[in-house]
Amino acid sequence: MLSRLTIDNYALINHLDITFPGGLVIITGQTGAGKSILLGALSLLLGARADLSVIRDRNRNCVVEAQFSHKGNDLIIRRVLTPSGRSRLFLDDEPVSAQDIRELSLEIVDIHSQNQHLLLGRGDFQLSLLDSYAGLSGRVEEYNILYDKYRENLKSLQERKREREKSGMEQAYLQDVCDKLVAASLVDGELEELESEHSVLSNCESVKEGLSTALSQFVSDNGSIDGNLKEAISALTRVAQYVPLSGELSERVESARIEIKDIASEVESLMEKVQYSPGRLAAVEQRISLLYELMKKNGVGTVSELIARRDSLLKTLSGVGDDLAEVERLEEEVASEEKRLRELAQEIHRDRAAVAPRLSALLQESVRDLEMPGATLEVKVIGQGDIARNGRDSVCIYFDANGGNPTELSKCASGGEMSRIMLCIKALMCRYSGMPTMFFDEIDTGVSGSIADKMGRLIVGMGESMQVFAITHLPQVASKGRAHYLVYKEGGEQPETKIRQIDGGEREMEIARLLSGATLTPEAVANARVLLNDNNL
Repeated sequence: MLSRLTIDNYALINHLDITFPGGLVIITGQTGAGKSILLGALSLLLGARADLSVIRDRNRNCVVEAQFSHKGNDLIIRRVLTPSGRSRLFLDDEPVSAQDIRELSLEIVDIHSQNQHLLLGRGDFQLSLLDSYAGLSGRVEEYNILYDKYRENLKSLQERKREREKSGMEQAYLQDVCDKLVAASLVDGELEELESEHSVLSNCESVKEGLSTALSQFVSDNGSIDGNLKEAISALTRVAQYVPLSGELSERVESARIEIKDIASEVESLMEKVQYSPGRLAAVEQRISLLYELMKKNGVGTVSELIARRDSLLKTLSGVGDDLAEVERLEEEVASEEKRLRELAQEIHRDRAAVAPRLSALLQESVRDLEMPGATLEVKVIGQGDIARNGRDSVCIYFDANGGNPTELSKCASGGEMSRIMLCIKALMCRYSGMPTMFFDEIDTGVSGSIADKMGRLIVGMGESMQVFAITHLPQVASKGRAHYLVYKEGGEQPETKIRQIDGGEREMEIARLLSGATLTPEAVANARVLLNDNNL
């Protein structure tokens, strides 16, 4: 319940700090006094869009704060609107978003504005009414969670399929490129070796001649270089006992001899390997040509880059298989979710159809009690062909005030009839929703006399199990309840809206004003006293 409301610098309100009791709370005041301003401030607090025009003094902040008792705990919600346009919301002094507060408000307060009866013509409201009465809200929520997941997966599946279809030709091209790179059996550094071999094969005779000439230098008519060096080593060794340095020279010559011998051996080996082969030359040229062609087509300059390109394509194309697996997974998941949704939708439809006649009877009885004795009201469940949000049903309320052929409620009921029907619905919903606080902003518009009295008694009945605020201009309603607050203006050029609790003679005078207008008559005062006494106040 709403236990305290504080408003600073909002519209015609300079400062207001007021507490409220539980049960039925009556709020009255002359037209233009600012009753709607209270609801405007409360709506701002509960997440409505901020409008800078509501700031009374543009030199300071506008602050609205309320204390609610909810599930055994006290919650303090505060909205701060600065002249610069910044808006902040706090829950128990912790910053929160407007969406968080809007969601919380659904559990703590229901504000019924003057035009809310227009909701009666909306199918979603009528459907939520039936689900609340039938206790189906939890199962419908379960259905909607699954439905959202199903729609998300279905969207992903469709996007995957479109992407696969769109990229089919590109994938075929990439697969062809990849196949050619794989078939090429690429080896890093291969091109350099092939070009070196090609150079040798292309100049085979010159190479052999050069190697032969080089090899011949290791052997002459006077003997081989190796033999000559051995002789030099032997001579140096003999004199080493006389000239120590000759020993070191002998060792250096030995090292040179071994190196020259190894060089001669390698030259000889090269000569044996260098054999002119037209077939091998052609094969090398063909391989080099293939590598250059692949590099050109793939926009790279080395074989190592070709290898990297091949590996990248292999990874990308392996993902194509992953995509296909993902499509198949999504298809299975979507099919499973759709099957479950259809089962849930059928179960919910069956329960809705079973409960609708009972709801129809309850509402019809309640409406007839508000001086529409011949009224016919029926809640119809209309099954749709396919699943959608909230199931596969639409709900429509049919009504006729005089017991004729009922038609859609939104097309046939007057404003006064709508007000009475909406009050009956609210009274029913509060019984099943557990809403702790409800505001009625002149729900009695368009009715008077005994009808207003009965509507007031219905509101009183609601106030026995919850906190109900009734903003009204009808004395039959205003005389109900034990807590009565008066909204009024004070001031001249800059009037302020204020509110205070009234009782006793002051309340009697306010009821009389509602009966007779600005000029109070003895009859109005007497009638007000009778109304208050009838309600044991």
